[in-house]
Amino acid sequence: MIRTEADITPAVLAVMEQTTDPRLREIMKSLVNHLHGFIREVRLTEAEFRTATAILNDLGQFSNDSHNEPVLMAGSLGVSSLVCLLNNGNNGTTETTQNLLGPFWRMHSPPTKNGETLVRSETLGEQIEVEFEFVDVDGKPIEGAEVDIWHSSPVGLYENQDPEQADYNLRGKFTTDASGKIWFRSVRPSGYPIPTNTVVGQLLKAQNRHPNRPAHIHALAFKKGFKTMITQIYSDDDPVLESDVQFGVTAALTGKFERHDTANQAEPTMSIPWFSLHHRLVLEAGEAKLPLAPIK
Repeated sequence: MIRTEADITPAVLAVMEQTTDPRLREIMKSLVNHLHGFIREVRLTEAEFRTATAILNDLGQFSNDSHNEPVLMAGSLGVSSLVCLLNNGNNGTTETTQNLLGPFWRMHSPPTKNGETLVRSETLGEQIEVEFEFVDVDGKPIEGAEVDIWHSSPVGLYENQDPEQADYNLRGKFTTDASGKIWFRSVRPSGYPIPTNTVVGQLLKAQNRHPNRPAHIHALAFKKGFKTMITQIYSDDDPVLESDVQFGVTAALTGKFERHDTANQAEPTMSIPWFSLHHRLVLEAGEAKLPLAPIK
């Protein structure tokens, strides 16, 4: 029989013990202990509890086919980065080139040959030539990996946000060659603010935080025998590199966006100045499994 607040946690934990799956039982028991401990520590009021449940409801209400508010909130609280860093790089003990999936990955990007462009509709901006090299933990090249690439436009919009862009503009699916590389041409992406007319925006305003992400290029590499690589390569010269609103930037993922003021001999049609980016990404042995796409 529950008589005081001290009785509620043991009662709930006793129910959690009935959970058949051992991992779910472990997670739920820990969740209850920490959640109840948090409520006691801050002495959560009834009014604050009602506000909190309303916020959880709003997270779902703000989500749709082109926006995932819980993913955005997880990033803004550092949860996404923490989960990523704990589960990679020898269980968080070394650097990793894994990173956040983000809310804009789509399935079925169009197959694209190495050397081709991601620009599928008129997209004005500085041109960039990108080469990504995929290796295992011993530095050996990984051939035959399928690699999805996607990034924002020079005005900071993904194609699903922008009716002016063609479907799957600035997206493509590549296959690594014998040297473990893919390469392509595109326009240099811009950093952008995350939406601020949402629950996350309200949080940022209350904390006096800016909403900006540094410019970056996403990659997702899939090959059997390896843990699926999900990553973002960030521009080293972006003004908010050190204050990413999603806490995603790491040293291992800061890429050198090199400026060139002379013609590209291999691609003389590229405008001047143009940029190049070369980055090595390390895949760890593990299960090749695609995540659920945050948007359709």
